[in-house]
Amino acid sequence: MSSKLLRGTFVLTSGTFISKFLGLFYVIPFFALVGNEGTVLYNYAYVPYTIFISIATAGIPASVSKFISKYNAIEEYAVGRKLFKTGLVLMAITGIISFLILYMAAPTLAAMVITDPDFIDHMADVTTVIRAVSFALIIIPFMSIIRGFFQGHQSMEPTAVSQVVEQIVRIAFVLAGAFIVLEVMKGSLVTAVSFSVFAAFIGGLGGLAVLFWYWVKKKPMFDELLLRDRKTIDISVKDIYKEILLYSIPFVLVGIANPLFQFIDQLTFNPTMVSMGYAFNDAEHAFSILNFQAQKLVIIPVSLATAFSLTLVPAVTKSYTEQDQLGLNRQLNQTFQVLTYLTLPAALGLSLLAEPFYTVFYEPDALGAEVLEAYAPIGMLFALYAVTAAILQGIDAQKFNILSLLVGILIKLSLNIPLIKLMETKGAILATALGYSVAILINLFVIKAFSKYRFRLVFRRGILIVIFTAIMYFVTKLVYYLLTMFLSPDVKLEALIIVAICAIAGAGVYFYLGLKSKLVNFLFGARVDSIKEKLRLKI
Repeated sequence: MSSKLLRGTFVLTSGTFISKFLGLFYVIPFFALVGNEGTVLYNYAYVPYTIFISIATAGIPASVSKFISKYNAIEEYAVGRKLFKTGLVLMAITGIISFLILYMAAPTLAAMVITDPDFIDHMADVTTVIRAVSFALIIIPFMSIIRGFFQGHQSMEPTAVSQVVEQIVRIAFVLAGAFIVLEVMKGSLVTAVSFSVFAAFIGGLGGLAVLFWYWVKKKPMFDELLLRDRKTIDISVKDIYKEILLYSIPFVLVGIANPLFQFIDQLTFNPTMVSMGYAFNDAEHAFSILNFQAQKLVIIPVSLATAFSLTLVPAVTKSYTEQDQLGLNRQLNQTFQVLTYLTLPAALGLSLLAEPFYTVFYEPDALGAEVLEAYAPIGMLFALYAVTAAILQGIDAQKFNILSLLVGILIKLSLNIPLIKLMETKGAILATALGYSVAILINLFVIKAFSKYRFRLVFRRGILIVIFTAIMYFVTKLVYYLLTMFLSPDVKLEALIIVAICAIAGAGVYFYLGLKSKLVNFLFGARVDSIKEKLRLKI
């Protein structure tokens, strides 16, 4: 890959990771303000919103970028500009239509999750917060095509910066809005949560302002490219959007996978728990832990590993296109090994330290710790699904993403209620694990069939990674046991100390083993040696 492409990929990955990182840590003060009841209301609104926004925008930046890059490569710059101009109008219309659909569907969606007749007033609350978040749909699709246009010109900075600014503005409004409503104005929890979800619209305005600034700055360069247009291709708007649609569908499916799994829980969890004799309030408490509190923490190890692994996918695409089998095997080996090396110990470490982690981020809660302990390993599946789906796009087999996702969703839908009845909250987690596992197996089978890739090296290295992870796990467990003899995981500060010391001990052992065995060198190359020199390590 060229240095410009590598730099662009790094900038975009960094922006995405910082955005996700900020989106994780705001939950600490937010939970302190609104509590469990507030987070469950927040989640009722955000899951359907995420599905809508994913359908409206998930594939747009990537597909627009791919389309514009294709025609820029042959100096047909006017084709990309035509897409941009018509796309702005189309996305504005799409955004308004999406907003109207979600706004009007809010009472129906609320009725689907609040099935207990004793909680009719609660149904109105859910309707209010869903309608509050729906306004963001007006602006986000419009932003997505602007980001795609910049990315198509290999200008990743506007997307990265706008994502970070959008997240900062959103979080500031979430926390300020909830604080002012609850602490200053002594208003209702529903009003506070409504302000918090409306923050998605305010954050969108912040991101749009950044994109507009970059457009003013870069427009002379884009206009100069237009003057060099070869004018040999005149593609119709209909053909443009036919091509865009084919590009975007796989991205949309990958984008809505996790929200769809969450939405199945949202529709089935409470009614199933109530049918088993649980009070509706208790069912909601468990649902909030499952779909908001625990899920937010599970994404921690997934974000870094997935972001790093996905930076290798462009190289996979290049090797496959050039029919470089040796290069393709090397890139796939590195992608799977890096993913496993980073995600497996992080997921198991989070599971081991579930109780103090939950206390640090939220409050002491036996059910919360139990659910997080069971849910944390599923992070490995989230990361593996995202990467295998991206590889399918890289080897031009993206249509199989549709098959794998549909099968995975069908399994989740079929097993969720029976497993919840059998295992309560852990049943929903197991149904998610089974759905994702089957989807991943289908993706791996297609990767093997299309790329003629053999998993032998990954399997052998995977065994080594599992051994190192097991050693790390037992060392961390010993340290955890010793610390809990005089520190309590139910006290925030003491829980934070436990997490910090255990994380340092576990990570230190794990990376020492990786360095000593040279596994880290195989995975990350020359960068490891330069880091060792700076730290003066002689391992």
